[in-house]
Amino acid sequence: MPVIETPAARLHYDQSGTGPDVLWLSAGDMPGSVWREFQTPAFDDRYRSTTYDARGIGATVDLAPSRFQIEDHAQDAAALIQQVCDGPVALVGLSMGSLIAQQLSFTHPELVRCAVLMGTCARKTGFIRDWEQAEIDFRRSPRTWSPDLATVHYSFLMYPAEVLGDDELWAKVRPIVERDYGARDDLELAAQWQACLDYDSTDRLPHCTVPLHVLAFEQDVQTPPARGRQVADLAPEGHFHLLEGMGHGSAYGHRPDEVNAAIAGVLATYPG
Repeated sequence: MPVIETPAARLHYDQSGTGPDVLWLSAGDMPGSVWREFQTPAFDDRYRSTTYDARGIGATVDLAPSRFQIEDHAQDAAALIQQVCDGPVALVGLSMGSLIAQQLSFTHPELVRCAVLMGTCARKTGFIRDWEQAEIDFRRSPRTWSPDLATVHYSFLMYPAEVLGDDELWAKVRPIVERDYGARDDLELAAQWQACLDYDSTDRLPHCTVPLHVLAFEQDVQTPPARGRQVADLAPEGHFHLLEGMGHGSAYGHRPDEVNAAIAGVLATYPG
């Protein structure tokens, strides 16, 4: 993977395809490579896709330890766009990546032509706050669990009942969840999720000039659709799309073609 240097990080990134630039922003503590199996191959004939490892993840080297706030990640993403892309770019983010996309749209609107926000929210309240705080507390404690327990636990959070009730679908996605969640660095994961828990875009969204397209998943228990609808309703250029029968991670191995088609439909509206 090639590297760029910023004052705060040595970012490892990858590019493929030709055409207008799309920057893919990964979920918390997930490397940029997660997009390379099911997403970027479907776009490389029309777009140049850039993926990268966020600070504290994968091959990227953090030069400013403990600076994992969403604002910090957005600064890194801006530097990446300025150095290796022809802006303005389209942003596609999931979960933490969608928060980075929001922040980048606020602080550097000149670098963004549109943003696709999947599994997103304006701020964590109620159940989603209680759940994420419990996850962070557990990861920061001396306690641990086996890779098998982690795999089944995060499967509930990533996929809908359709997947868990179908033996063939479960056999297809289980290796994906096991790879991504079976063994994690507890403290780095907690740091990424703490950044998500701390983030609040409620006051910024009404002033956002970038078109924000929220893709919500009907059966997403990590960020239920009502959370995404709030983002779309608050933004002057907000648009809400509901993908039925899908969960937080359905882009990976469950219904990637349908998710990709929804993303492609948005990107086609904003040609580079």
